[in-house]
Amino acid sequence: MTPAERAQARTVSLRRVGALFIGHRRQLALVVAIIVVSSVLGMATPFLLREIIDVALPQSDLRLLSWLVLGMIVVAAITSVLGVVQTWISTTVGQRVMHRLRIDVFRHLQRQSVGFFTRTRTGEVQSRITNDIGGMQAVVTSTATSIAANLTTVVATVVAMVALTWQLTLISLVVLPPAIYLTRRVARMRQQITTERQRELAELNVIIEEGLSINGIQLSKTMGAGAAQVERFTASSTRLIDLELRSELAGRWRMAAMSVIFAVIPATIYLAAGLPFAAVGMSIGTLVAFTALQGNLFRPLMSLLDVSVTMTSSLALFARIFEYLDLPVEIADPVHPVRLSEVRGHLRFEDVTFAYDGSTAAALAGVNLDVPPGTSLALVGETGSGKSTIAALIARLHDPTSGRVTIDGVPLSDLSLADLSDIVGVVSQETYLLHATIRENLRYAKPDATDEEIVAAARAAQIHPLIASLPDGYDTMVGSRGHRFSGGEKQRIAIARTLLRDPRILVLDEATSALDTETERAVQQAFDELSRGRTTVTIAHRLSTVRDADQIVVIDHGRILESGTHDSLLSEGGRYATLAS
Repeated sequence: MTPAERAQARTVSLRRVGALFIGHRRQLALVVAIIVVSSVLGMATPFLLREIIDVALPQSDLRLLSWLVLGMIVVAAITSVLGVVQTWISTTVGQRVMHRLRIDVFRHLQRQSVGFFTRTRTGEVQSRITNDIGGMQAVVTSTATSIAANLTTVVATVVAMVALTWQLTLISLVVLPPAIYLTRRVARMRQQITTERQRELAELNVIIEEGLSINGIQLSKTMGAGAAQVERFTASSTRLIDLELRSELAGRWRMAAMSVIFAVIPATIYLAAGLPFAAVGMSIGTLVAFTALQGNLFRPLMSLLDVSVTMTSSLALFARIFEYLDLPVEIADPVHPVRLSEVRGHLRFEDVTFAYDGSTAAALAGVNLDVPPGTSLALVGETGSGKSTIAALIARLHDPTSGRVTIDGVPLSDLSLADLSDIVGVVSQETYLLHATIRENLRYAKPDATDEEIVAAARAAQIHPLIASLPDGYDTMVGSRGHRFSGGEKQRIAIARTLLRDPRILVLDEATSALDTETERAVQQAFDELSRGRTTVTIAHRLSTVRDADQIVVIDHGRILESGTHDSLLSEGGRYATLAS
């Protein structure tokens, strides 16, 4: 079952939706109080109107007429002001609920493992945070208050109508059962359509992400796929039009029929008023006041039915959001994290086996490594042998399937993720730079870094001279994904960013793969200097960059074939010697 299908099948508890508003009880209580006062005041108008028609006008009592008219104006003014205050409070509460929901979803997704983002399309994640939560705006900002306002109005109106004439009230309420039945059917239709619409919006986001990112544009232009991308986008947008139309028109004919019935009711009331059993003791003013109340009854009644439809269809959005909030955290902080008073950087792999989700073959099998503090380990082997998997386990991007990885004898799972990120620094072969300035990209690793520290890290990564030569220096925008710079320049900026954290353990996953020979030599010299006293794990295809490592381990299909120094491995004439030849 896909995530979209799971979200559609999920049953959302209204109690859980209501729990989103727990922190705003006082504001909501005030809103309810305002609604009750407004509804009660609103009921005074028909009675004032009855007095005008039955008493003030027939008796030509100008003084009474003036007071009654003034009363109607005052009631209208007070209810209008209360309506503005109610809207302000309810909208504020709703926006804060949405703000909290966005933050909760974003924070929870930040805690998800790399595996989750490998399985999930980026556009899908963005759609949940933007489209789905945005689609809930009407529900969380106005639905609760709309229900309270309309329900209060309906109850107060029915009470007033009964006070005027209970006979006509029964005629007015006969339409309720079919209205409720039709509303429930429309609500179910819209809920299904809403799920399909949000799924298509997510697909549209994916197409935009894949087609309009810098990498996507480059691929499209070099492969001549521009027309196909436009066609794909057009097809998705066309399906979205159909779903939007279906959503808006779902049940419209049924609701239109109800509107016609509601419009016929006043005429029926006038007819019933002429009948002997209903007309006894009824004045013209009472009839006009009752008709006005009847109109006031059907408007909030229709609003309540519409809210029911909106709320039911919105449950599909809540289901998609709650599905993400309920995702288990695969790589979580320990309940009682261990703090290392002094980090020496002793790294060990103890019989580590690891398999990726959905894979039957182990990426690593029974790996044992011992990297003493301040020493260097080089991992070599063919592509897909498991070298980068070892680097990912050191940074705890994944947890071993069995065995354990330790630093200074403490399993990584016992360290807080924040402490681990301070201890382990990673420079990977896939460089990612933010669409920001060079300075902001470097400070991403250490927000409180001084300009002197930034320059020192850049110098160590052999990138400072280039940055200093730019017109805007460290305030130069790197562009989307760093495409302002070459591959080697981006990688040196990434190296400087990691060095700014001054990690005790440094993991270099093909960190010099994009550098030319001359630049690689300069960066390697910087690494040699910075590696002193620091535990370093280097992954490289170019054996020239690892020949001086304290120990070299050859990996093949997730297993260690041989280990030793450069000279000892050459003398053995094994796989390393073959790779070096």
